Amino acid sequence: MPSGCSIRALWIINNHDAVVFSRKFPVVEKRWRSAFKTENENSDGSDPPPRLPTDQQISIAFARRKKQEGSSRGYGLRVAQSTKGSDSWVDDPITRHIISLSLSEDYNDNESNNNDEMNILWPIILHTKSLYYILVLPLVEPREIKDFVNLCNRSDCGSAVGEDLSLSSLLLNTSSITGAFMVAHSFGDIISGDTAEPEVVVAASPSVGGLFDSLTGSIGISSRPRPVAAAPVASSSSQSGSSTTGAAATDAPKAGLLDKDLLRNFIASAMPFGTPLDLSLSNIFAMKANGFSSAEPPPQDLKQPAWKPYLYKGKQRLLFTIHETINAAMYDRDEIPDSVSVAGQINCRGELEGLPDVSFPLAGLSKARIESISFHPCAQVPAHGIDKQNIVFQPPLGNFVLMKYQAGCGLGPPVKGFYQLSMVSEDEGAFLFKVGLMEGYKSPLSMEFCTITMPFPRRRIVAFDGTPSAGTVLTTEHSVEWRVLGSGRSLSGKSLEATFPGTIKFSPLKSRRRGGGDDDEESDGESAEGVVNVEDILVQKMNKDLPAVEMEEPFCWQAYDYAKVSFKIVGASVSRMSIDTKSVNIYPTTKSPVEYSAQVTSGDYILWNTLGKAPSAAAV
Repeated sequence: MPSGCSIRALWIINNHDAVVFSRKFPVVEKRWRSAFKTENENSDGSDPPPRLPTDQQISIAFARRKKQEGSSRGYGLRVAQSTKGSDSWVDDPITRHIISLSLSEDYNDNESNNNDEMNILWPIILHTKSLYYILVLPLVEPREIKDFVNLCNRSDCGSAVGEDLSLSSLLLNTSSITGAFMVAHSFGDIISGDTAEPEVVVAASPSVGGLFDSLTGSIGISSRPRPVAAAPVASSSSQSGSSTTGAAATDAPKAGLLDKDLLRNFIASAMPFGTPLDLSLSNIFAMKANGFSSAEPPPQDLKQPAWKPYLYKGKQRLLFTIHETINAAMYDRDEIPDSVSVAGQINCRGELEGLPDVSFPLAGLSKARIESISFHPCAQVPAHGIDKQNIVFQPPLGNFVLMKYQAGCGLGPPVKGFYQLSMVSEDEGAFLFKVGLMEGYKSPLSMEFCTITMPFPRRRIVAFDGTPSAGTVLTTEHSVEWRVLGSGRSLSGKSLEATFPGTIKFSPLKSRRRGGGDDDEESDGESAEGVVNVEDILVQKMNKDLPAVEMEEPFCWQAYDYAKVSFKIVGASVSRMSIDTKSVNIYPTTKSPVEYSAQVTSGDYILWNTLGKAPSAAAV
C-alpha cells in the first residue's frame, strides 16, 4: 500500500451520541479490501474483509465506549475499571486521541469479541469541537490493526523500554496518522466557524490602487489575493478582489450550526476521493470564486509549491505582524510567585508576483528567552545563532502564520498591582484595587485600552459604591467593569498608577436542599410573580454541578475569586522579538515595500484575590 494519507471514512457525532454527518470514500475502501485479501492470503486466512459500519453502528459503539471508558476521550491509563481489549487497557495516554471502536453487538461478551480484528475499527482520530465529536478513520495496513489488537489483549501494563511492539512505535510507522489529524482539525474549524485568517495589521495610507487598495489600507488586510486569471488593471483588480471577498463572506461557516452543504463542498474540493489535496479553506474559496487559469503558468525551472495554487498578480508588497498574547497569574503574595508568559506568532502576507524567495534575520532571540519555536511548512531555517536566526520562505497566498513561539516577558508585566476582596457580611463586601500600567515601558510601545472586570457569576449585584482615581466604572447584574484606560485615550512613554476602593452589596441568598445537595438560589421579586428571566436560567444551568460554597466565599466560581484584565498594546513586542525591514531580501529582486507592525493583547491575565483562595502550581 503506498505511503501517504488516505481517509476511509469520517463521522461527526453530536453531544447526544447521534451521527449527524458522515462520508465514506469507496476508492480508498477498495484499496483497503484489496490489502486485506492480500494479507489473508499470505496468512492462509479465508475471512472476507470487514465492511465499514453503518452510522447507527458507529453511534452505538461510540456511546458504549464512553460508558466503558468513563468519558468520550477515556482514561488513557489502565485503571481498575479498565477491561481487557479496551483502549485504556493499552495504558497509553495517546488512546485519548487515537481511539478504537468495538463493533461487537454483544456488550457482555466484549472481551472475547475484541480479540478478533474483525470487530475492531482502528485507528480513529477523535477531535472535539463546538459540542461535536469528529471521527476520522485513515487507511492503514491490516497487519497494523492486528498488532494493535495484540496490544489490547496482553496482560502486562504499559510499554517496556526497547520493546519492539508498542503503541508509540506502531503509530510512528503509520504515516497516515498526521494527515488524519489535520483533516479532523480542518473539519473542526469549519464546524466552529474558526476559519478566519490570522490578522496582519498595516498603517493607514493614501490610496494608490483604486477603491480596493483604499479599503484594505484603512482597515487592515482582510481580502484575499487575486488569482492569475484576473486582468492586471486597477478596475479589474477591484472587481476581482470584491468578488473573492464576497464569496468568502457568503460561504463562511456560521459558528454553532452544522452546515452540511459546506462540509460536502469542502470534501469535494479538498479530498474528493479520500486523499487530502489542499485543506486550506481560503484556497478553496478562491478556487470556487475564480476557477483555474493557465494564462501565466510558472516558469518551467520553478516548482510551484502546494501551498500556493495561484500566482499573485498586482501591486507588490510584503507585510509582517508580530502578535503576542500575555497570560499571567498575579498573586501579590510572598509564598506564591507571579507567573507571566508570552505566546507569540509572526503573521505574514506576501503579495509578490511569481515564486520569489524571501529571507530575513530574526533578531532578539536571546533577549526574548525563547522556550519553544515552530515554523510554517513553507519556511526553511538554514542557520541560527545566539541572537540571530535566518529564515527563508516562499509566501503562500493570503495571510498565514510564519512562526509561533513561547517566550518570557522581557519587559515585565504591563499591568502590575493587587486585588483585595473581603466579605463584611453574607451579602456585602469591600474591595480594593491598586494597579500600575506600563511601568518600564517606553515609546513606541503604547497601550490603547485597559479594562479590569470582577465577575460574580453566582450573585446578583443590587448596590455598588466606589470611585476610582482614574477611568470609569460600569456595573451589570453579575460583574463590575473598571475601564482604567478607555478607548481613544492611549498611554505611551509614561506609566499610570490608579486605585479603586469600593463596596458592593448582593441580593440575599436563599439556600434550599435539592436531591441531597445544597444549591444557592437568589430570591427575586420577578420570579415570585412568575416572570421567567432567561439570564437566571442560564446562570443556574452553569452552576448546577458546582459544589455549595461557604460563607467566606459565597459568590466564587468553585471557591476562587479573581479579577480579569484586558488590554491591547501596539508599537512593539513585549518579548523583544523584532524584524528589521531593511534586512528583508527578496529574490529575484523586486521593488516591493516591506511593512512591519506589532501588537500585544491579553489572554488569561488574572489578578487573584490576595485575601482569598487561589490555585497555583507547586514548585518541584
